[in-house]
Amino acid sequence: MDLLTTLGRTLGFSFAAGVNLYATVAIMGLASRYQWVALPEQFRIFDNKWIIGAALAMYVVEFVADKIPWVDSVWDAVHTVIRPAGAALIAVASIGHARPEVQAAAALAGAALASSSHFAKAGTRVAANTSPEPFSNWILSLSEDGFVIALGVLALTHPIAAAVIVIAGVAVILASASWLWKKLKNRRKRRR
Repeated sequence: MDLLTTLGRTLGFSFAAGVNLYATVAIMGLASRYQWVALPEQFRIFDNKWIIGAALAMYVVEFVADKIPWVDSVWDAVHTVIRPAGAALIAVASIGHARPEVQAAAALAGAALASSSHFAKAGTRVAANTSPEPFSNWILSLSEDGFVIALGVLALTHPIAAAVIVIAGVAVILASASWLWKKLKNRRKRRR
């Protein structure tokens, strides 16, 4: 496997794990177990029936929790550490056998990508929870599930396209965070 394919898969899976770790692990495990695409040997770590089963079971729990206003925010708060840690493990597994410094860099990059998508998801959900109707939560949750599945499949089949989407996603997150920061600073200045 060439470097760009490895990088695309690592970026795609890490970013997706920040939104839904369990769906990402299930996709990787099922793809490896049933050989949906030709994957390198290192992905076999995910094709264990217990890992796939646990990931699918936790995905069902998250699917339900994500549809209930404020429960989704509590779930996201609990997963503030779990998702980046899982993405770090996914990134290390995705690169296969490598020097320790490369594995450390992959783990840090995977955790950083998952953190960015996780905080964007969690922040959006907190804002949506201020709405009195439940439908925005359901729409956001189903959109997130669709995004994770689409990005996971894209990382498997077209890893370079997945990398482009992740880079664009990070750019949008950074631009949004910058815009929000400026708005908050201006609001604080006006209050003084």
